[in-house]
Amino acid sequence: MSLDGDTAGLCVRLFGPLTIVRDGATVQLPASRKLRALVAYLALAQHPVSRSRLCELLWDVPNDPRGEVRWCLSKLRSILDDPARIKTSGDTVALELSGIFVDAIDIASAAAKGIETLDLERLQALSELFSGDFLEGLEIDRSPHFMNWVTAQRRRFSSCHAAILEHLVNNLPATSGNVSAYIEKWLALAPFDGRAHVALLENLAQRGQIGACEEHLAAAAQLFQSEDLDFAPVREAWRAIKDRPSVATPCARSVVSLAPPIALAPDAAAPRRASLAVMPFFEEVGIGPRGGLADGLTHDIITRLAKLRDFFVIARGSVFALAEKDIAPEDAGRRLNVDYVATGAVRSLPGRVIVSTELVEVRTARIVWTETFERRPDDIFAVLDEIGNAIVSSISTEIGTVERNRAMLKAPNSLNAWEAYHRGLWHMYRFTRTENEQARHFFDMALKLDPTFARAYAGLSFTHWQNAFQRWGDREQETALAFESAGQSLLVDDHNPAAHWAMGRALWLRGEQDGSLIELERAVDLSPNFALGHYALSFVQSQSGDPKSAIGSSDHSRHLSPFDPLLFGMLGSRAMALARLGQFDEAAEWALKAAARPNAHAIILAIAAHCLALAGRQDEARNFAAALRKTLPNYRADDFINTFRFEPDAEALFREGARRIGLG
Repeated sequence: MSLDGDTAGLCVRLFGPLTIVRDGATVQLPASRKLRALVAYLALAQHPVSRSRLCELLWDVPNDPRGEVRWCLSKLRSILDDPARIKTSGDTVALELSGIFVDAIDIASAAAKGIETLDLERLQALSELFSGDFLEGLEIDRSPHFMNWVTAQRRRFSSCHAAILEHLVNNLPATSGNVSAYIEKWLALAPFDGRAHVALLENLAQRGQIGACEEHLAAAAQLFQSEDLDFAPVREAWRAIKDRPSVATPCARSVVSLAPPIALAPDAAAPRRASLAVMPFFEEVGIGPRGGLADGLTHDIITRLAKLRDFFVIARGSVFALAEKDIAPEDAGRRLNVDYVATGAVRSLPGRVIVSTELVEVRTARIVWTETFERRPDDIFAVLDEIGNAIVSSISTEIGTVERNRAMLKAPNSLNAWEAYHRGLWHMYRFTRTENEQARHFFDMALKLDPTFARAYAGLSFTHWQNAFQRWGDREQETALAFESAGQSLLVDDHNPAAHWAMGRALWLRGEQDGSLIELERAVDLSPNFALGHYALSFVQSQSGDPKSAIGSSDHSRHLSPFDPLLFGMLGSRAMALARLGQFDEAAEWALKAAARPNAHAIILAIAAHCLALAGRQDEARNFAAALRKTLPNYRADDFINTFRFEPDAEALFREGARRIGLG
């Protein structure tokens, strides 16, 4: 519950020295540092905490660690307004915080909802909560697990504070007297964030203090040079500020954007793409020196993400160099001017390996995705490979979702190429004729803005493929356009897996199965984590290739992308392959799963009708046939057969299924 810290009631302040205030009066706390640590840890814990975990965190194997936990909890009961707020169940302990204001929880809740969504009054109120460092002055010797937690929280909240200050600076009127103070705080928190320096230069220039701008520019350049960071984008931004005719006019500011990323980008003038830094995963206390499992997993994740070629990924050497300087991941993200930072930890325990990871949106300090993977290390390399696959796929999917949603909130005439592309994806995955046309429009827009955008050509090819496959247009003409767009994608970037994926699908439309498989195999060779490539292989093989290979590719695609917008196709391909193997009952079940997907189109319903008929489930099959004919009144077996490219035995099989339910 969020309350004003000055109102009646109980208030816990974790910024600055830990303080508990009841009805406006500060509560006298026992001298025990571990009691303070216990209060903070339980306050921020999202779930009840086991007593053994608390002992591990705070007590260096004393004679009676559980006795010390009990002593601290008894003292805490007398401090809180209600002893019942300490909830114990079995071996776990939790704090009941309803009605209590906790500054750190208020900030964390705001960050989770999205700092960019908050109004100025709320942002200013949050900024005032940062009255000092998190648990200022609280250090506990011989408690490395707890101190690691404190360090992580300090870094996390420092990132939140910087994000709040950035949004205040960018949204307050230029004439506001608070802007300068907010910029100074922002720079103090993130001295290597180029945007903070540009904001200061903007502010000084608006007030006509050009000399102060030049002095700051010189000092900042030396600062960046001392860390081997590229200062050129800030210099270029300053030139743009100076060149504006109204540079010294006290009017509303027009913030100059830095071309991402600030440091280490191959081409600062390249069209915008989302950017990501995967900071080195760390091995938790007691695991061993640098260069072990965590570093290997980090390297693998960076390599796989880079091979997707979907967004800009900072090189391994750069992120490891920052990590060697003990730069926090969030701070590294701001230094590199990337949109997202991923980080994680590896913990080896007897009989299991635990990998926890999270993806953070740098400018809002919002945790976009977090997950913990726990596996038995029967084959440690296979386990890490499996976990790496899951992490790469999740990061790619989550970034794509955030970018698509952001693009949907912008006016269509304000989109850049990257945003227009993601707007196109949003429409493309709706799988209706009208939405497909909208997708084509936005892919065309992206290509007009950036004719070198390989993925936009692949998306355009997909829309023409859909028109041909769904019979929404002239099949021959749309097939030619799908092939042409795929060819353009390959010309732009022959190493992009999406380009080969688009070409493989276009060749399938043309009846060139061998060429189709070659292109699709090339796509997954280029990027083994490219889920759509594995799905397309399953799709082709399910009709006239090896059905067992089709099942394997379908399973792998779903493993890589379990929430994919094309999941219905992955499931449908598996169903057709099973039917070809004579496993009709299994085929029917998988076809039902495909048809249950919310964006499943008419052809998926047709697959379900045919597979259910072959399994002898005629009533269910006829229900799907009836639903299908509401959309396509004259739908017959020939329509189903002509949609795909079945081998003769498979064609005869599905014609039999159609005959059983009156579609023959």
